Amino acid sequence: MEDGALGEFLRHRRERLRPEDVGLPGGGRRRTPGLRREEVAGLAALSPDYYSRLEQGRVRTPSAAALASLARAIRLTSDEQDYLFRLAGQQPPEPRSPLAYVDPAMLYLLDALGHTPAQVADDLLTVVAQNRAAQNLLGVWTGLPGYESNVTWRWFADPASRDSNDPAEHERIGQAYAADLRAGVAQRSAGDRFARGLVSDLLQRSAEFAELWSQQHVAALASAPKLIRHPLVGELDLQCDVVLSPATGHRLILFRPRPGSNAHEQIAFLDVLGNHKFS
Repeated sequence: MEDGALGEFLRHRRERLRPEDVGLPGGGRRRTPGLRREEVAGLAALSPDYYSRLEQGRVRTPSAAALASLARAIRLTSDEQDYLFRLAGQQPPEPRSPLAYVDPAMLYLLDALGHTPAQVADDLLTVVAQNRAAQNLLGVWTGLPGYESNVTWRWFADPASRDSNDPAEHERIGQAYAADLRAGVAQRSAGDRFARGLVSDLLQRSAEFAELWSQQHVAALASAPKLIRHPLVGELDLQCDVVLSPATGHRLILFRPRPGSNAHEQIAFLDVLGNHKFS
């Protein structure tokens, strides 16, 4: 491909989008069409400087994780995502890899939920997309190295990841994650390297996981109440719901306020703080 083709393609796709198309507030006059560079960077969990250098052709070897995150941020089709990877000199991701194409219906719902925290995870619970509200509530989970974007891996391999959950729920959550992972692995081929590597790494790192894995429980995640502890707004009383995409096996996981709680106000406050941070 000719020099500058990658940056030109990104710029063209960025300029065709309106803020409302990706779940950002609309309105107001803009000097140039489409999204701003810093908005795309925020949606893709990249630094504005890194994204600007990508458009300007000053990044010669962008990572596969950055490319996949950008493809989701600017709502590329499956063919467009493959084209983006090839422009960068890389092979498009395999269908069940953590970088795989996300069902556009899931991304639409992610945007439409707006102020309700929501994220998309694959069948092994690797987070592949988040809306701004989910980032405000849970932090950035997409595009991390190794297995760090996988919820189950973080739960067992990084004890600090449990700090946002009520200790009274830890045992139940761990059991649910181990059972869900077994269900997800069973859907993969025996030679799936990511699934095998994930389980192997957890067995080596966590005696707790090894004990739960040995119990052979199999159950995909289902809707459940969840208490989230946030350092800025305290404890949020939420209902965690799971919506499955039959087309890709991806799951939309949303965190809606439970009736009678003040979680609406807490989420709204986090949204104000988040908008200030990204402004």
